[in-house]
This record gives sequence, structure tokens and C-alpha cells, in this order.
Amino acid sequence: MRIKRTTPRSGIARRTRLIAAGSGFLAAAAFAVPSAHAAEAQTFSAAQLTQTSDAVRSADVAGTAWAVDAKTGKVLVTVDSTVSQAEINKIKAQAGHNAGALKIERTAGTFTKYIAGGDAIYGGQYRCSLGFNVQDSSGAYYFLTAGHCGEVASTWYSNSGHTTTLGTNTRYSFPTNDYAIVKYSNTSIAKSGTAGNTDIKSAGTPSVGTTVTRDGSTTGIHSGRVTALNATVNYGGGDVVYGMIQTTVCAEGGDSGGPLYSTSGIAYGLTSGGSGNCSSGGTTFFQPVTEALSVYGVHVF
Repeated sequence: MRIKRTTPRSGIARRTRLIAAGSGFLAAAAFAVPSAHAAEAQTFSAAQLTQTSDAVRSADVAGTAWAVDAKTGKVLVTVDSTVSQAEINKIKAQAGHNAGALKIERTAGTFTKYIAGGDAIYGGQYRCSLGFNVQDSSGAYYFLTAGHCGEVASTWYSNSGHTTTLGTNTRYSFPTNDYAIVKYSNTSIAKSGTAGNTDIKSAGTPSVGTTVTRDGSTTGIHSGRVTALNATVNYGGGDVVYGMIQTTVCAEGGDSGGPLYSTSGIAYGLTSGGSGNCSSGGTTFFQPVTEALSVYGVHVF
């Protein structure tokens, strides 16, 4: 999801420019890009699929996301509107004799990081969404959000005027991962264990096909389904993240960091980025929350 800018600014650094809010997202609609090997019924081993996935990464084409699809025995590569046919050919060439293992689909719009619980949080000139409130073993309170949010701001507020402080970043990880943890410094703020309208009771990993719900400060609550696990996303400029949950849940600028969860109360992920909007749908990616909980030694409540 893109960072939602709260005030105009010029002369931004490369990565900040990439995540700054723009005029919106194009509608996302997937269609297959014909493969030169489509007619072949070749079966690929697990090792070959891993080699193919590595080849896509080596091609280093911004605007691509990929994951091994165990059901079809292919590497599903989703490309956004910025990816040219020449770049698709580059990916196939990099895959070499395993090119037949590629299943390439195009989605309209551009993969960007969506920075703008689900409650709005403000840092610097940006707006993000709070993911999950968590605690450590001593009972101290924190909240999780996206790592690319933590990269652009250190202190977070509950309002755009920056008059009510929430807390300060403890750590963040981006790229490679996309999670950050903020320690509450404001003891007067109520810390709820809910996301959207759901009481979060535990954390886990969804399966492909699972119906999931996302909340964010721009678009509110929306649902969709998981289409891939362990997806890699190349946002461009060296911003590559791994191990993502790929879904059909819509999102827009400012939803970054918001929670992905089940209506039964299982925390799944933190909103990272994607393409599309909540009028026409899209493709979205989420940082698995279990990794962030483990790294930071905290738990949902």
C-alpha cells in the first residue's frame, strides 16, 4: 500500500517517492500472458521449481511477484502494468530450460507499498494503519505495523496534527521483511486486542483458499481469499520482500500496516502492498504476523 502523505512535499528520496501517495490505483484484472511453452505437458520437480523461482528473482524485474503453486506444479508470476513484454521475455530467458514451469499473469495497476487494529497512525508526513496491539513477557504494550512505515518515521501519533503521541519505533525490518514494532509511551491510550470488529485471540498462518479479512485506515474492512503463500514481491529500487501472503483483498493508499485476520479471531498478517483499489479489486500482499511476533518476542492479546 502506498504511504498516504498528509502534507505536500518535493524533492523526496527515491524510496520515499516510491511509497508516496499518488492519485490512486488502476482497476486490477488478471489475464494470462501466453507462454511459449504452454503446449508442453512437462512435469517439474520441486528442485526445478525452486530453481525457477530463483531465476525470477535473478531477473530482478520491478513490478513482479511470484510463488510456487503446488496445485499446478508451476511458479505463478504476477506482473503489474509497468512490466513490458521484453521484461517478461527476460524472466523466461533467465529461467532457461525451466521456462515451461512459469505461469505468468498480468494485473492492472502498479505494485506499491500501501502506507497511510486498522486505526490511522501518523508519522512524519505520512499516514499508516495500526496492525495489532501486542505485549511482551513483562506486560509492556506495543503495536505492530509495516516495516516500510517504520522506515520513514520514528514517532507515531493518533492524529494528523501530531498532538497526541502514541509511541516510538523500537525496531523495524524492510526490505526483505515488512514489519515494525512501536512501543507505547502514552499510558492514557486504551490498547484494544481487537482488529476491526473482531477480538483477536491467537496468531497463525492461513491456507491457500482461506477467506480472510483486512482492516485499514483508508478503506475500512474488506474480505477476500488467499491465493498464494511464501510469495516474493519486487517493488523496485531494491525493495524486495519475501515470504508474503498473496490475496484478493482490496486495499488503497494509507492501509499499510493494517491487520489481516480471520473472523474467528486469528491474526494472519500486516498489509504490505499491492495494486488495485476497493472499487474494482486488486492483488495484495501481507507480511505474516507470526514472524514478527517471534522476532520481537511479543504476543497478541
